Amino acid sequence: MCGIIAYIGPNSALPRLVDGLRVMEYRGYDSAGVALQHDDGLWVRKDVGRVAALAERVVGGPTTHSGIAHTRWATHGEVTEANAHPHLDGDLRIAVVHNGIIENSTHLRTALEAEGVTLRSQTDTEVLPHLIRKYYKGDPVAAVLEALKQARGTYGMAVLFADHPDQIIAVRNGSPLVIGLGDGESLLASDPQAVVSMTRRVGYLQDRELAVITADGVVVQTLAGNDATLNIETIDSDYALADLEGFEHFMLKEIYEQPRSIRRALRGRLQLEEGNAKLGGLNMDPRDLLGVQRLINLGCGTSYHAGMIGAMAVEALARVPARAEIASEFRYRHPIIQRDALFLAISQSGETADTLGAMGEVITKGGTVMGVVNVVGSTVARISGRGVYVHSGPEIAVASTKAFTSQITALLVCTLMLARTRNLSLSEGQAVASELDSMPEKVREYLENPGPIDQAAQWVAEASYVLFLGRGFSYPVALEGALKLKEIAYIPCEAYPSGEMKHGPIAMLQKNTPVIFVAPRDGQREKAISNLREVQARGARVIAIHTEGDTEIAELADLSIPVPSCQSYASPLLTTLPLQLLAYKSGLLLGRDVDKPRNLAKSVTVE
Repeated sequence: MCGIIAYIGPNSALPRLVDGLRVMEYRGYDSAGVALQHDDGLWVRKDVGRVAALAERVVGGPTTHSGIAHTRWATHGEVTEANAHPHLDGDLRIAVVHNGIIENSTHLRTALEAEGVTLRSQTDTEVLPHLIRKYYKGDPVAAVLEALKQARGTYGMAVLFADHPDQIIAVRNGSPLVIGLGDGESLLASDPQAVVSMTRRVGYLQDRELAVITADGVVVQTLAGNDATLNIETIDSDYALADLEGFEHFMLKEIYEQPRSIRRALRGRLQLEEGNAKLGGLNMDPRDLLGVQRLINLGCGTSYHAGMIGAMAVEALARVPARAEIASEFRYRHPIIQRDALFLAISQSGETADTLGAMGEVITKGGTVMGVVNVVGSTVARISGRGVYVHSGPEIAVASTKAFTSQITALLVCTLMLARTRNLSLSEGQAVASELDSMPEKVREYLENPGPIDQAAQWVAEASYVLFLGRGFSYPVALEGALKLKEIAYIPCEAYPSGEMKHGPIAMLQKNTPVIFVAPRDGQREKAISNLREVQARGARVIAIHTEGDTEIAELADLSIPVPSCQSYASPLLTTLPLQLLAYKSGLLLGRDVDKPRNLAKSVTVE
């Protein structure tokens, strides 16, 4: 994995392929490559590093009308030019780009080598062009279908044949692909943003479907050989790639977009007079909501942290048993799926392989699962058929910021709906709705005066270890803060519930160790103060994120970062902001690429 782009049409393919790769840089990658039809053969160039390096290398390349390109995020094999995509067969006449994992690649490699095939890379992908060559007898579709009978795993792939310059073959099984149809030209990509500058008429391949793409259109069939239909839709302008708008980095821009993105997640959903909310995408009336006797949020990384906050809110306000599960673990532990449970699959991209796998397990066992996603038309959205779009807009920086707070917002809206069918009175519901409605302004208020983040970043950037602590709703915030610091600044750190700190992590503390305390004014404030004193007694530096006006915590802390006052269930929307800025500023001090951290990918489509 990570990014696929293909073009066929009357225009020069090379600049369109390179532009498509640039659009998908935000997904994270370590190398890039391109293959073009040229002089009755294939012209291939690859490079390690950024797309800019590849772009320089292909200057003066051929003006041809079809080609495929790829940005790779390493899964099998080191980051080398040989391991970069596209991969070719032995005769250099079949090129393949591929997202996913071929799980039986070791067996296939051994079999191919026994037949005298020489493989040039360490990747799982390279077996595909050699298998296709093995079965190629003049019919490219038949060769691809026969090769895939031997391959086990996930794939979104594009195949270019030197013998068939008028077509590109695409196949999907578990890794997303979108086809764009223009005026006499067609495109293929793993991300709609890569095609939107050329067309907004798109169709999404379904699992186990193959498409033959030509300049005039597309023909789709299943891998079993049956006809299939590509449903064409028009994607909206939100998919257009954002620009920096004067900000130095996309991460900083997206942090400062959160008043707007949270407002979008609330728009049209809060019913202030009724003290309620409406999420039409759930398609659940009050009787359906009453039937939900437990809620389970499924997610990975940042989405899992949002799910933890959502589950806590459901238990606090709706008094419904709720929990969050790490999607990558849930699928494999033979979970019990209760019929009265509602599962929410949370994913920014809607393409996270582990979350899709967890959804499949719920569906197989007869459970009800819905999506909480940002990307319209994503696989999570299509599989679930029902759910909530968080409407945060395109998120370009690899580390999620605004999508996280939009996910929390959507989950709080869902919580209000559940709570009003149960134990919240009209006046209580009105208070919750009013509180949620006020949050975009409170977020804006904090971002206009973020406090001594620069000093905090200086301490953190100089540290060899950082500890994040929080209680209740603040514990998932601490987890998210530690994750962001690891992602952006590469600083060893961990997060613990404050009360657990003395059961191990306290051994890590020494003089001037930065400890980030998330301690807003809530029901656990007094306990948090006790934990803060325990930390200070070991000589650590306390950076406290607290409610403005809380002079006791402000005076106890070595560094005080106040946020506006709000109810505890909404506090993560505010307390996470300084942690996002802290990670960003620390990364800058250490010279990190804050928008494209090493080894990370925006859309993780492999397990």
